[in-house]
Amino acid sequence: MLLKFLAKYRDAGLLFMRFGLGVTFIMHGLPKLTGGPATWRGIGQAMGNIGIHQWPEFWGFLAAVTEGLGGVLLVLGAFFRPACLLLGFTMAMATVQLMSDAKTRDFKVYSHPLKMAVVFVGLAFIGPGRFSIDKD
Repeated sequence: MLLKFLAKYRDAGLLFMRFGLGVTFIMHGLPKLTGGPATWRGIGQAMGNIGIHQWPEFWGFLAAVTEGLGGVLLVLGAFFRPACLLLGFTMAMATVQLMSDAKTRDFKVYSHPLKMAVVFVGLAFIGPGRFSIDKD
């Protein structure tokens, strides 16, 4: 098999993925977290796509915390599987939101959060690797 020797660096690869994804989600989530109730309301309205119309500020705040704090947990490899599942759900809701808007219904627009949802659910099955606080 081509490049089979890389298999012995599996944990380093997971660390690389965790760090890269974690830092980008910290950078993506912190502005939402500090945006306040108006920002949270806009984000939380995505829950209306699945029939939940109450408390959009609360749902938006949870999404912002999930992205910001979830990024930190990814980098550390702490509470890794729950963080991945929450991030996966958040990205699935972002996908649904973008698909429901006529302006953003283009696959090129909603494919990014869709891919991230798939990555996070897959990482929840794989685990954080040896170089983490959780240490599989």
